[in-house]
Amino acid sequence: MAKIFSFLNHIILPLLIIITISLPTSISQLQEPTNTPNGVCNGVVIQYNYDTGYQIPPTLLPGAPDKQPYRFESTLTVLNAGFEELKNWKVFVGFQHNEYLYSASEAVLDDGTSLPGNVSQGAVFSGSPVTDLKTSVETAGDLNQMMARVELVGTQFGVAPPNAPLPSNLSLANDGYLCSGSNMPQGVNLTQVCCIRDLNARSNITTEQESPLQSGDISIMYDVTSAYETNYWAQVTISNENPISRLDYWKLTWEWMREEFIYQMKGAYPTVLDTKECFFGAQGEYYKDLDFSIAVTCERRPTIIDLPPDRTNDTKLGMIPFCCRNGSLLPPTLDPTRSKSAFVMQVYKMKPDLNRTQIYPPMNWKINGTSGPEYQCGQPVRVSSSFFPNPQGLSSDVSAVASWQIVCNISQAQTPQKKPNCCVSFSSFFNDSVVPCNTCACGCNLNPSNMCNATAPALLLPPDALLVPFDNRTKKAIEFSKLKHRHLPNPLPCGDNCGVSINWHLLSDFEDGWTARITLFNWGDTSIADWSAAVELDKAMPGFEAVYSFNGTIIPDSNNTLFLYGHPGLNYLVAETEARKPRKDPPIPGSQQSVILFTKKKTPGINVPRGDGFPSKVYFNGEECSLPTRLPISFTHRLSAASASITILLSLFVLMAVLQ
Repeated sequence: MAKIFSFLNHIILPLLIIITISLPTSISQLQEPTNTPNGVCNGVVIQYNYDTGYQIPPTLLPGAPDKQPYRFESTLTVLNAGFEELKNWKVFVGFQHNEYLYSASEAVLDDGTSLPGNVSQGAVFSGSPVTDLKTSVETAGDLNQMMARVELVGTQFGVAPPNAPLPSNLSLANDGYLCSGSNMPQGVNLTQVCCIRDLNARSNITTEQESPLQSGDISIMYDVTSAYETNYWAQVTISNENPISRLDYWKLTWEWMREEFIYQMKGAYPTVLDTKECFFGAQGEYYKDLDFSIAVTCERRPTIIDLPPDRTNDTKLGMIPFCCRNGSLLPPTLDPTRSKSAFVMQVYKMKPDLNRTQIYPPMNWKINGTSGPEYQCGQPVRVSSSFFPNPQGLSSDVSAVASWQIVCNISQAQTPQKKPNCCVSFSSFFNDSVVPCNTCACGCNLNPSNMCNATAPALLLPPDALLVPFDNRTKKAIEFSKLKHRHLPNPLPCGDNCGVSINWHLLSDFEDGWTARITLFNWGDTSIADWSAAVELDKAMPGFEAVYSFNGTIIPDSNNTLFLYGHPGLNYLVAETEARKPRKDPPIPGSQQSVILFTKKKTPGINVPRGDGFPSKVYFNGEECSLPTRLPISFTHRLSAASASITILLSLFVLMAVLQ
């Protein structure tokens, strides 16, 4: 009886709904696409049907029934029963039984996660390779073009058959739709909703067939420039659209879904040249006369890297605009001409896609670098065809055959293991103590032999201690603490372990304005080219007037972020070097500094020394730096003659470093 009931729910009921939707209706019914008590939906029907499942090892019954794993097989169906074509369909499934998804046919996870993967918090599926669902009107009721059917296989926990592990909710993730299941037939093994156009929502339908371009931190364009029956040429363009972030030594990966392989490539190259999958796979069987020894890669998930600058004019590998920059994507605020990378490749296809119009972009894109933030990429979305300069030098532009956009944004869920690479110290003209970088700001070696305290607050420092590496500060810090009668923990706090530190110093505060000085220190053994920094001042930025030794500009569409970078010829933050007398004197960090002027005319009521003059966030090369947990706002220790020399010391120090 259970099998019969499952058959009725799984086969008969969906067919009845489809037949009901397909029945002729009156003109008045067509004009009112709403739910009705008999289950008719003149919109998008989303149905989730639990097909079958059974217990799998390990066996945890009867002790822990909620942790017992079970295999499940389900079917997700998306049917367009409305008047408008559903472009780039996306469906959210609210999994609620700690599901781990093994496979999904005809769809991919929209956040770019590869399968198998954890979907216990719910998942958004997007169609692949069929992304658009046409209407019955334009297809004469052809369900193959109106409907997507996704077979799901995975593991769930705690729901033993014959109970069905149904999701908590279903919804259409596309803009402009409202979903409700209150008037749709439900079953023991089935749940479904009807999604209709929200007439009060702002329409995202454009006059073109493709979707509009989207903005993000990184935009990747996949442009097919020429197409043939068995292969096509594509240009991949990576654009950094974040005004302050950068990517160094980028690595780009994707996943081929239809047995494609890369035969030629210019402007970039895979990290591994591997064609054995073609030699011994279906590709080698079909393309018997193709020389796979010169193919680039047959990996299902290749990793692509940029070429070095010396390959720019290489006729075999280079000669592509925006290529060969060693994987550097600078912020467009710093240099718009160096915020892009591009390469081209020849892609061979397999059956059943052997005609020039059957082109599907790869899915599950990811990009990262050796430093910088983590990115999360969406799936490719078909957009209006890109235009390129005419290769013959004519004034007319050339259109791509087809274009897709992949949008990547900085992930807000950073891994706990990821530590900053820079830190900030605070100081002020009215306090003789410097608040240094936090203890272990950029991580600590937790080896027991490391005799320092990783949890104790960093010791306040005398101003001149900022000029020497941490290992050389201990004597100065101890003497300063004893002079101020401050407690000395045993063992002493660990260092910040940051390769770059930034000092923000309140230089002056007068009736009509105030000044700050920012100093950048490079404690590493590698010089940093094309450096940039950004500071957020929540209340003071409207009063920004000038930066004297750097380039400085307020970020567009932001009223609190100042972007700083070096003048031409001074855009290198040199590495730490040995002193002239290394046996006697400590190493010298590379450094750059500038004074920043603010007026108070546009910021009435600002209290500079009490916190408004200190940044709430600081970035270096696009990465957020660790900020101190306290401010030097106490007036109990007025500036002494010795500590007042911090301005002169830092300025002379930087000048000497430049002259060397």
